[in-house]
Amino acid sequence: MPIAGLDPSLHPVPPVPTPAGSLLHFPEIQSRFLPHSHDVIVCLPPDYDAQPQRRYPVLYLHDGQNVFDDLPMSPFGVQWGVDTTARALMHARVIEPLIIVAIGNAGRDRIDEYTPTRDNMHDAGGLADRYGQMLVYEIKPWVDHTWRTRRTARDTGVAGSSLGGLLSLHLGLTHPAVFGKLGLLSPSVWWDDRWIVRQLVADDAHRQEQRIWLDAGTGEKRMLKGTRLLYRMLLRQGWQVGRNLHYMEAEGALHDERAWGERSGLFLRFLFPASA
Repeated sequence: MPIAGLDPSLHPVPPVPTPAGSLLHFPEIQSRFLPHSHDVIVCLPPDYDAQPQRRYPVLYLHDGQNVFDDLPMSPFGVQWGVDTTARALMHARVIEPLIIVAIGNAGRDRIDEYTPTRDNMHDAGGLADRYGQMLVYEIKPWVDHTWRTRRTARDTGVAGSSLGGLLSLHLGLTHPAVFGKLGLLSPSVWWDDRWIVRQLVADDAHRQEQRIWLDAGTGEKRMLKGTRLLYRMLLRQGWQVGRNLHYMEAEGALHDERAWGERSGLFLRFLFPASA
């Protein structure tokens, strides 16, 4: 099921979604940038139909199979429950109403699509830029054309865990005019001898206008060491805790969906706080 590119006139009538509770599920979306199709799941805010004049910020999430309660696709049997958490926070007016778009991973090819370089030690990786092209030039324009979105970088976030966290940072660095909010949960900083840290240091564009959530669990030793290094480099590059950076070490948390789900409300509050 193809999605056309940037020109809105090329967008087809949106495919009929598969009902999934309060979610809209668009299976097997084809891209001209990647060989494998991806499921796309859209979660609209509770007041979307009741406020037809309102436009909404958008959060894009990787590993879409794992993030929604109402779509039990996770191969691990545990979801983050972002839809349930987000709705509760919206009702409580703790976060602003937003549209959440989850892109399913490509299964065995996930590691290639989520990494920016080829890691010879793992004999894998290097398609993150192509994944970014799919997201920036196909999926985001389609979402913006189909639903009432706010389209600026300050209203657009991207987030993920593990390799999805690595991917989110890379997309933030390579597409700062698109993504102004980054959620980096237990990012795989270790990939390719910490290549992402070198990319950050070499980046002289000073993108501190981006808002970044960064975390790791103290029970995931490998991730924690790299995340602490990334935190120090962000501070050195000019990000400031309390203004545009939040860093958290979750005591005892492991590297799994349950731990990331428990932190989902926290990163949503930081990236999409309700207006005063």
